[in-house]
Amino acid sequence: MSDQPSIETALSPSGMLFATACYLCWGIVPIYWKEIPGIPAEEVLIPRILWTLVLLLIVSRARGQMADTWAARGRAWGWTLIAAFLLAGNWCLFIYAVQADRVLATSLGYYINPLMSILLGLLILGERLNLTQAIAVAIAALGVATLAIREGHLPWISLALATTFALYGLIHKIHPQPSLAGLTREMLVLAPATLGVLAFLSTRPSSALVDASLADHAFLSLSAIVTAGPLLLFHAATRRLPLVAVGMFQYIAPTITLVLAISIYGEAFTPAHATGFGLVWAGLVLFTLDSVRRAGAKRLSRRSKFDRP
Repeated sequence: MSDQPSIETALSPSGMLFATACYLCWGIVPIYWKEIPGIPAEEVLIPRILWTLVLLLIVSRARGQMADTWAARGRAWGWTLIAAFLLAGNWCLFIYAVQADRVLATSLGYYINPLMSILLGLLILGERLNLTQAIAVAIAALGVATLAIREGHLPWISLALATTFALYGLIHKIHPQPSLAGLTREMLVLAPATLGVLAFLSTRPSSALVDASLADHAFLSLSAIVTAGPLLLFHAATRRLPLVAVGMFQYIAPTITLVLAISIYGEAFTPAHATGFGLVWAGLVLFTLDSVRRAGAKRLSRRSKFDRP
């Protein structure tokens, strides 16, 4: 008998709560980045990284966990570096897309992302789907395909967002780290390059970031909270759930983003969007109902074993 993990063996309530809260936060985050259109994404990334690092160091100190940040050995720092650069690339592209009025492209990217996560979970981690879950994923994939075909060309922003974050999640599944210490390490390894870019910008005749007002810098400092909160929840979720389940919860965020793009930012919503949206949610509902049913059956089975005389 195979000893590979099955999706219904690890659907912890706390993991599902962390995943839901994480993706709710990520769903509304375009509202924040829309408020700083005057500074290009690659420059916005600098205060985002540095302020996030400051916040995490303060939290680590307050919780007495500074030692955990430095406890990793050499190989762990190598994986941290890879994860950090994947995360920074994902951040920069997301901010660019939001500022360029491509919020729907980010939504499509994060519809594709769960499929990427599921694919990586199946191929690399050996996670398995039962028949109902496989059908649910196929329905969701059909919805994503509908959304992609509607674009009429290769959706490079969407694919890049999906790929970078799916790989980031995979690294954290294979090499789990404490949530706070792991994220702090990632900001630490990004800090030298970030400070170097900031020093370079300071030598240029003009830079939107360097020349920004005090109010703009104060607003950018809030990016630490916008960034660290959902990521800590994401780390906690990946440690408690199979990657397949994490991937399916991800549909919460792009659905919220899709609503924002249409209702607040006036991006077009076509019949193709409606079809894709409906298929994705049909797959998600089917997958979730099956997972909850199986988790309940598992608990009843274990309880009945203890109840036997």
